[in-house]
Amino acid sequence: MDSKSLKAELAKFDLTELSGERFIIDLMYAGTRNVAGFAAYEEIGLGNRAFVHQQVFECLMKIVPILKHHNLKMCIRDAYRPPRAHILLQKKVAMPGLFAANYQLSNHCHGTAVDIFLTDENGKMLAYPTETDAYTDDIAQALRKGNFQPLQDNLLKARHNYMYAPYEALANRSFLKELMENNGFLAIPHEWWHYNLQGFEKYPVLETDLF
Repeated sequence: MDSKSLKAELAKFDLTELSGERFIIDLMYAGTRNVAGFAAYEEIGLGNRAFVHQQVFECLMKIVPILKHHNLKMCIRDAYRPPRAHILLQKKVAMPGLFAANYQLSNHCHGTAVDIFLTDENGKMLAYPTETDAYTDDIAQALRKGNFQPLQDNLLKARHNYMYAPYEALANRSFLKELMENNGFLAIPHEWWHYNLQGFEKYPVLETDLF
């Protein structure tokens, strides 16, 4: 399917592709550097393309001038997650709670959630208490061997109430939270990188067969 046809089909699901000079698209599940060690999005044909619900897209567009003013960019680490990809990821990692038990419970599968961080103009990640998904190579290797403890320990640092990181990391986390919550998103307590669209409860799961 060519890009024009795909865009038209996705529009039927209120999905819009996210792009632009202020956005860096680097979906963690398009490659293998993630807690599952599995390129789920490549497997299903989505690849490194970020789609979001139209309402999410409109909220993110409000943020673009602010990013430009501060000489910042936003790196998109996850966006719409096709249910088929969610199921594949669940099968790869058996840690309870790491992925929603049912894809209908994942806001990513509704197109109403994004995992993000801010970068400088050159794409260098600003300091935060952890990487996205509290990832490290060592943690990912332990996880795939069934050792959940290292990730569980690092996830404590991912909470918004974790205050033992360097000042710069805490300040960047706070700035990101304020930026997103002032423009139509909600933070969740345990993942500093994850933001849901306000009023996400009213949006259905998007079960397109395009991926």
